Order: sequence, then C-alpha cells, then structure tokens
Amino acid sequence: MNKQSLIYVAGHKGLVGSAIVRGLRVQGYTNLILRSRAELDLRDPSAVDSFFSHHRPAWVFLAAAKVGGILANSTCPVEFLRDNLNIQNNVIDASHRYGAQKLLFLGSSCIYPKFAPQPIREESLLTSELEPTNQWYAIAKIAGIKMMQAYHQQFGFNAISLMPTNLYGPGDNFDLHTSHVLPALIRKFHDAQAAGQRQVIIWGSGTPRREFLYVDDLADAAILLMLNYHQPAIVNVGCGEDWTILQLAKLVAEITGFRGDLVFDASKPDGTPRKLLDISRISALGWRPRTGLREGIELTYQWYRENRWKIAEPPADAPFETLLGGRSATEPAAVSPAGPDRAR
Repeated sequence: MNKQSLIYVAGHKGLVGSAIVRGLRVQGYTNLILRSRAELDLRDPSAVDSFFSHHRPAWVFLAAAKVGGILANSTCPVEFLRDNLNIQNNVIDASHRYGAQKLLFLGSSCIYPKFAPQPIREESLLTSELEPTNQWYAIAKIAGIKMMQAYHQQFGFNAISLMPTNLYGPGDNFDLHTSHVLPALIRKFHDAQAAGQRQVIIWGSGTPRREFLYVDDLADAAILLMLNYHQPAIVNVGCGEDWTILQLAKLVAEITGFRGDLVFDASKPDGTPRKLLDISRISALGWRPRTGLREGIELTYQWYRENRWKIAEPPADAPFETLLGGRSATEPAAVSPAGPDRAR
C-alpha cells in the first residue's frame, strides 16, 4: 500500500471507519474514496458491483456493518443477520472480482463462545455456543470471516480479518436505544448531572468484565495489519486489560461529574460474563495501544460535549442501524433510560 494507492474505506462515517480515515491521512494516505450510505447502499449487490467496476480500489477496509447493543440485537435479529451478510458478501466478492490487492474485514469479539477461556485466543472460534443476546450479529461476522478465508483458499485473495474488542471514541453512537455500554453511560451520566438527577439505572448486575479500546488505537492496528500481515488467520486487537461494568460506571460518573447513586437492575441481562482478548498475535507485530481508559473516556466525553447538539435523535420507530463500523463490535450490558419504568 503506497501513498498513491486508491483506498476505499467502507463505513467511513461510522466510529471505526472515521478513525481509519483519520489514521490514513495522518500517515500520508490521501487518495481515499469514500461513499455515504445515501450514495452507496452496500446491501445492494448491483450498486456495489457498479461502484467497484467504475473505481477499482486497490485496498479496501470493510468497516461497514449494522451494529447495536443488547436491545437492538434482540429487537431486530433479522436485520442484524441479513443486512450484515449482504454487506459482507457484496463487498468481499466485488473486491476480489475487480482486482483489489488486499481487503481487511472488521469483525467483532462477540464471535467467540460465551464461556471461552480467558484471555480469549483466536483458536477459540467455533469451539462452543455463543452468547444468545447477540448471536445474530456474531453469526453474520463469523460468516464474514469464513468468506474471507474461503476467498483466500480458493483464489489466493489477500484477505485478512481483524477482531476488535469493545471500541469507543469520537463519533460514537450516544443514542440510548442503540448504543453500547460506554457511550450510553457517558450520555446517561451527562444528562443526569445536567438535570440534577439523584440516580442512574443501569442494566444488569454490574459484575460482567469488559475490555475497552480507544478507536484511534484500533485504526492504527488496522493500518499496521494492512501493511504487514498477509495470513487468513484472524487477529485479535484489544488492550489486554478488562474492567467490571461497575468499575466502568464509577469512572464515567467521576469524569462527567455525576455524584448521585448508581442503581443496577439485575433483572436485565448481563451478556457474556467476561470477554478479554489475547493479543499476543498482534503484539508480536509490534503494536501496542497508546490510550489508557481514563484518557480515552475524557477525550470521548470532550467530543460528546462539543458535538452533542449535532447528534440528532432518531424517531421512536427508527431502525436499529448505523455504520460500524462497530461502533464496537460488542454486546456489553446496556444502560436503561431514565427510570425503571422505562427500562430497555
């Protein structure tokens, strides 16, 4: 991948895609081709075929997906399975047929079994049952991994797959109906502090452990892998440390200035008990995360305060969808709206 290469970042307006674009530009890669969903619906095979036929990008980052937390996955399983399968199949196939030199696929740590040994090694894939609360998204992502490996095996296509842990950062999704746990906590604590509320209600027991990675660190890893990794075996990307949801909530409350009570609703699902990735494979390539959790949350909260007025709330009947990329590719415990009578 040289500085003159035409690079397509699918999902460039999402959390991961926008970070990859930032990272590429910082490193001097400016010949980027970007399309919004309004301009190119990746679920439409004819539209994807036309795009690749006309532009023929040399390098492709597939960071587009339909993502969401526990509520979104349980409410719209068909869309999480169907839309992600369509996006993946269309982009992978067109990338190969129109001569892309390399394709990077963004998966998710939710592909791993619910009770996988910790920290989770890449070899744990498909060794036991998935976490039911996000199985639809996970199955789609597993299919994407296997499709990438199939194109590599049958055609020699240079296709690699990256499995990120829970991601967060500037440009995250802060809508309480569709967001993941960290941005939801930031939003809830900010709103509660501003309104003078005395408590915030959080789904689950607070005991599940989650790993969190600042999205710009993930982008650095994706670019490194695009430049230096050429094997079909998947690669985990995380920070190597995890926290309970209770610890996370206390840290977010401190950063946002909330001084009220944290109330955990144990009647709501926790999701996977623990999910910490083994990052030995990417560490061997010389990659390390640069942003600690506190610093990352502070940067994310600063972005939210500066941009929240731009974030439009979707209508109540809006579909649960966004561009990943992942926002996280994850399913940590969700945060409820304002009170127990409105728990999600």
